[in-house]
Amino acid sequence: MVTARGGNRKRPEGGIDALGVVFDDDNAVANAGLILPATLAGRLGLERLVDETLDLGIRPGAFSPGRKVMSLVHSILAGGDSIDDADVLRAGSSAAVLGHRVMAPSTLGTFLRSFTFGHVRQLDRVAEIAMTRAWAAGAGPGAQAMTIDLDSTVCEVHGYRKQGAAFGHTKVRGYHPLLATRAQTGEVLHVRMRKGSANSGRGAQRFVRELVGRARRAGAEGPLVIRADAGFWSAKVIGACRHHGVRFSITVRQVRPITRAIAEIPERDWAPIDYTLGGIAQVAETRYRGMRLVVRRTRLVEAQGELVPDWRHHAFVSDRLGSAIELDADHRRHAVIELAIRDIKEGSGLAHCPSGRFFANSAWLVIASLAHNLVRWIAQIGLGIQGTVVAATIRRRLVAVPGRITRSARRRVLHLPSAWPWAEPFARAITRLRAVSLQI
Repeated sequence: MVTARGGNRKRPEGGIDALGVVFDDDNAVANAGLILPATLAGRLGLERLVDETLDLGIRPGAFSPGRKVMSLVHSILAGGDSIDDADVLRAGSSAAVLGHRVMAPSTLGTFLRSFTFGHVRQLDRVAEIAMTRAWAAGAGPGAQAMTIDLDSTVCEVHGYRKQGAAFGHTKVRGYHPLLATRAQTGEVLHVRMRKGSANSGRGAQRFVRELVGRARRAGAEGPLVIRADAGFWSAKVIGACRHHGVRFSITVRQVRPITRAIAEIPERDWAPIDYTLGGIAQVAETRYRGMRLVVRRTRLVEAQGELVPDWRHHAFVSDRLGSAIELDADHRRHAVIELAIRDIKEGSGLAHCPSGRFFANSAWLVIASLAHNLVRWIAQIGLGIQGTVVAATIRRRLVAVPGRITRSARRRVLHLPSAWPWAEPFARAITRLRAVSLQI
């Protein structure tokens, strides 16, 4: 038992310094809201799925990989961004709301360090099947059109003992993973860890082919559209999209053939669009290698126009239907992937790559994406939210609620604070999640 005592100076009776602090409640639960993702994970059969899919052989940490992965997932959902943060799940009766035994951080570290490239791919398979089951439970796009955003990000690290970390085009030491997200919800559809020195388009063709296959197998039956920035502009990526029947819009670099094509656009073809105060913007289109080349040009006016008097051009190639103005507006919405990347870093544990081993951090990336998606599936299935959510908001309102477990007449009850502002959506979510029934 740990006790905190006040100083010797006398304080008025009933003051805050007179309130004793004792860590002695074995029935307390620090993050009682973890019962929501634990309930959904149970309905999706995630622990058993990991046990059946991940085969570490006789490597250290091979025993019961399912409970180890779920310990990491729940630790991330409770706000952890390192392996040691899993200790918070072992406090009081926190494990009672998770449905599995919580593993010690030292055991989890050994487990992650046992991963090879093949084991990371097995974990990829787990993430795909989990997405398939969640979509079958009501979180999927079904026959509706789905827009997929591609991007890469830099996971900064410090020191020289991180295997695979290096300086890239951003001049920041770290890793450079690829991510694909569902634009409508912010779900991570596919991830791939890469060394820090990898350029943006490295492995993009194979990544796109795997991505489309995952989406189709998971239950995306409608049209697919891929949006990407200039780092993914290549004939191989475009060829992969065409081979799989996926529409695309990809930003192009301002190389000489592109600037020549833009210069040849007649002045009468430029159509004005809404832009920020103090500036003007226009859109036009032409052809480039059999594809539509949609161009937006912008320029400052009035006093600021003297600083940048020339037009600035932003162009992308596409095979999509619709007017140039419509396509330009939709292509600019590709920026929503930055919100998903911010969320998986700040809300799902990717702000830190905890191991010195590359494949351990690769596994951590997949586990972080699974935690990220659990929040989205809770929002869609449990809360009925059709759109993007912020993980930090869900964690603050629904996960980080303290509780206490009591036992009476062989029945356990989780008591949560009275007058909790989000009690109603919490109760609605737990009811809906418990109603999920899948043939697994």
